[in-house]
Amino acid sequence: MPRGVAALSEVGHTVEGMDHGEQLPLWDDAADEPAGVPPRRALDETRPAEASVAKASVAQPSARAAHWTDAVGVFDLETTGVDVTSDRIVTAHVGLLGPDGSARSARSWLSDPGVEIPEGATAVHGITTEHARRHGRPAAEVVAEVVGALRELFAAGVPVVAYNAPYDFSLLKYEALRHGVAPILDPTPVIDPLVLDKAHDRYRKGKRTLEVVAAHYAVPLVGAHDAAADAIAAGRVAQALARRFGLAAPVHELHTQQIGWARTQAESLTEYFIRVGRLDPTDAVDGSWPIR
Repeated sequence: MPRGVAALSEVGHTVEGMDHGEQLPLWDDAADEPAGVPPRRALDETRPAEASVAKASVAQPSARAAHWTDAVGVFDLETTGVDVTSDRIVTAHVGLLGPDGSARSARSWLSDPGVEIPEGATAVHGITTEHARRHGRPAAEVVAEVVGALRELFAAGVPVVAYNAPYDFSLLKYEALRHGVAPILDPTPVIDPLVLDKAHDRYRKGKRTLEVVAAHYAVPLVGAHDAAADAIAAGRVAQALARRFGLAAPVHELHTQQIGWARTQAESLTEYFIRVGRLDPTDAVDGSWPIR
């Protein structure tokens, strides 16, 4: 397992549904928060010793050779919409899972995106404009810290799992450019369970949303569309895929394979959309991966 991986800071509130019923601190509790309303505080109140990903190491198992699933970074965003060039980050999560899928470290953020959060987006993730303005941190600070946390994982050789990776990494890139933060232009290595699932179980019918795919691989997902819950579930799905399909290739080789698989999947989807009239024959689904 790669060394040099620190404990991303663990903060306050809990998300249930961990293995063996454990709970991982993720949010700060707010005693006066009404039921069903997302937590109020920005989720980056870290203890100084835990603020850097590179300050502590993860021990390697001695019984077998290291595998990329032994240390898996996880990343997810909840946003104001689906346009990666213009929409903004509302919440973010970067964490680290151990070989058994247990959450070893976690850091989450609540951002004030600086724009109105549409009702449709609030209906998905539960964060209102008022809540984000009152309790979120400035977007530029959040973007810089998310980028920094991911850079530390990549520098340590830890693969970062992101479900539908081009969405999260592309939106983060444009947010970084918007706020004067040096963007991550070539995230490597990345693991995308959506691409892996389509490549290895191509003909399975039904949707491929994270909720559906997690259920298919018997991975609990409690509180879908919460950045932390989605990120952790995606990481565990990636580990389940590795077990199911024997994905033992070195992680950088697997990263390269996903580039080709994503391109092929986009070409197939383009053909389908044109056939059913949902896409003009002169257009095409963008198959760039893991960032656009």
